[in-house]
Amino acid sequence: MFGNTTPAVERAKVILERAGYEVLVFHATGTGGRTMESLVDAGLVAGVLDLTTTEWADELVGGVFTAGPQRLEAAARHGVPAVVVPGCIDMVNFWAPATVPPKFKDRKFYPHNPNVTLMRTDVAENRRLGEIFADKLNASTGPVTVLLPLQGVSMIDSPAARSGGRRRTRRSPAR
Repeated sequence: MFGNTTPAVERAKVILERAGYEVLVFHATGTGGRTMESLVDAGLVAGVLDLTTTEWADELVGGVFTAGPQRLEAAARHGVPAVVVPGCIDMVNFWAPATVPPKFKDRKFYPHNPNVTLMRTDVAENRRLGEIFADKLNASTGPVTVLLPLQGVSMIDSPAARSGGRRRTRRSPAR
């Protein structure tokens, strides 16, 4: 779960619990992804609904919420059924605006809150992230399904945001 995918995660949690499943929710802040992967590796998870994979954008580009290069491998390795969504894969996470490395000064940013700044991924990064996902998920020894949200992969990629609605991006954070 991550702020931009919270509504979807909360809805999925209700549906799964009504179906009799015990649901653990992990926040996609690096630690959450690593913890989820370790529980799958330990054989304590029967299935994975991975709606928020933003940690991979941070791993690739240098954000602060990376879960490491093994993210998306545990379920694949152990044959654990998985449904994976590229949720929030369109953003890299940094702390307050002043912490964003200068090399990114011309990129698009979204101030999530005073302490977290989101930077939009670019076309080359998105292409590479797609390749990484394909490599990781093609290694699955169990059933895996990838769902691609048709209305955007995050709230800042939604039709409302793209048309100037409530969530808007801007260039270069304040320094």
